[in-house]
Amino acid sequence: MADKSEREKPRTPESLQKLLTVDKVLTKTFCDMMDKFLPYTKYRKHYKFLEYSCHALPWFFACLGALWLLWNEDLFQTQVNLLFALTIDCIVISITKAAVRRRRPAGNTNDMFLTVGIDAYSFPSGHVSRAVMITYFTVCITQSNVILSFAAILWAAAISVSRILMKRHHILDVLGGVFVGLAEGWLISHLWLSRATSVWLVNYLSDEAVNLEGLQDDQPLVIDA
Repeated sequence: MADKSEREKPRTPESLQKLLTVDKVLTKTFCDMMDKFLPYTKYRKHYKFLEYSCHALPWFFACLGALWLLWNEDLFQTQVNLLFALTIDCIVISITKAAVRRRRPAGNTNDMFLTVGIDAYSFPSGHVSRAVMITYFTVCITQSNVILSFAAILWAAAISVSRILMKRHHILDVLGGVFVGLAEGWLISHLWLSRATSVWLVNYLSDEAVNLEGLQDDQPLVIDA
């Protein structure tokens, strides 16, 4: 029986094994090199802060809290679409991690905040996909001012590098997260919920009455090339 189970277990293609081996070597080399300039023991608390800043739960709570505390119909569309984008990100990352099931780097410390079973896997990086998606949302979709856009880009870059230096992810995991985040941002821009739909959703889920008058002719999102 054991031999039969072993034969039936899917084997990783040799070319992919070589790629993963190179990825591990490059990741270790990068971490060792950067440790000379940014010692992990000295900057660990900064990396942890970046990790908390891109955790899914704080973002969901912040969006919901801002929606109810500000309660501004002019902001409903952006807030609802951001919640929609965060939900898509969690679903995509969970499914992909469950399918790929790549283990985290050997040097990783199992001390992440509020994790679930699927977080034991490494590819792709959920923090990076979320940071890149939020940055795409900020820069390309809502087209925020230059200062906020630049801050978002720096934040996403810092998140990406910190995930490697904390040994949470290999380089390939981070690149995968970047790709997923950009794809999610593009998808959200094409599935953009109208103002009328956003206000209707808030009205449906809330005890507060929201004025729906004049929203039937809402125009679709247009992103400048």
